[in-house]
Amino acid sequence: MRLLPPPGAARVLALSTLVNTVGRGVWLTASALFLTRSVGLSVTQVGIGLTVTALVSLVVSTPAGYLADRYGPRGIQFVALLACSGLTAALALVGSFPSFLVVSIAIALADAAFRGARGAVIAGAVPADQRVRTRAYLRATTNVGISVGAALAGVGIAVDTRTGYLALIAVDAVSFLVAAAILTRLAPITPVAAPAHGPRLVALRDRPFLVFTLLDGAMSMHFGLLNIALPLWIAGHTTAPRWLISVLMLVNTTMVVLFQVRAARGTEEVAGAARASRRAGAAIAVACLLFAASGAAAAPVAVALLLAGAFTHVVGELWQSAAGWGISFGLAPAHAQGQYQGAYGMGMQLGGMLAPVVVTTLAIGWGAPGWLVLGALFVGLGALMPPVVRWASRTREPELEAAPV
Repeated sequence: MRLLPPPGAARVLALSTLVNTVGRGVWLTASALFLTRSVGLSVTQVGIGLTVTALVSLVVSTPAGYLADRYGPRGIQFVALLACSGLTAALALVGSFPSFLVVSIAIALADAAFRGARGAVIAGAVPADQRVRTRAYLRATTNVGISVGAALAGVGIAVDTRTGYLALIAVDAVSFLVAAAILTRLAPITPVAAPAHGPRLVALRDRPFLVFTLLDGAMSMHFGLLNIALPLWIAGHTTAPRWLISVLMLVNTTMVVLFQVRAARGTEEVAGAARASRRAGAAIAVACLLFAASGAAAAPVAVALLLAGAFTHVVGELWQSAAGWGISFGLAPAHAQGQYQGAYGMGMQLGGMLAPVVVTTLAIGWGAPGWLVLGALFVGLGALMPPVVRWASRTREPELEAAPV
């Protein structure tokens, strides 16, 4: 139940992640206000910029992972953190939409290099049977860091001056430097030579792995239920008080911090991870049913249904996250962990891009029937995961063959 893993490589990664995500929490919370109120961009311009940078990050993820495999993931991640620090500081110089696009795209490239190297760093620094557990620790740490950063950002937002926003940018930029300094405590990771023959970006030719990535990415749309659909649903379609939105967010964050490591048990092997993904789809579907039922209930009943749905949803979230890590590590060849983790990240990014349209159209546009459609979708995605993992396992070396899923 501890936030930090035992001493060693995993703890170094957790400490670096904690510092880095405090800065990210600051920026995520204050960025929209800084760009609109201080820089003077329109909401549409901010939205276009964020979409462009998301697409850049999506395209670059796998090549960035390939570079981490070839040149050493710790070094790539260190350089990426330094680049993120300098480019974040450059946000203070942004004064127009074109300059915002240039700096944002550069940050997206550096961030893609960081993310592409992260999976390879874990694979190279942590024993195979501890990789999923380490990812679980890092996710719990991330939730704490972002929450602390969001609280810090509240001070600058309350001041609502350009000086206050620039101070928040400085906090984010410094967090990257401190995270990079902590990362130097990690032993260097030897680069892995590419195979002498064949394509370089093998992850993009691995059909069963790409199908898994698409399924997992589609499953990840459930994050939009809590962040996008549920606040709109509570405010416009239920009799529950609006302050419940904050309570449900707190329930989710607390549960992830306390139980993500425990929920990862049994997902170290691909077979167990596939079964966890199937359970995740079922749990998220139950949450959708509870959310749908809250729309026609009196206030006390609606509150109870929404709380039950939030608890059920986060259980599915914990299983789905752990399952994705176990499968992505387990199916990746030793010489290409970086690019496979980068490809796996593409699915999450794609899910994040699709979620706003899908969840608002169904849950808000269609109402209760839309929630039921979403539930059926998540059940189906979870049910497809075990056969896809069996297919992928048959294309690997014999030692990857797992127990029935």
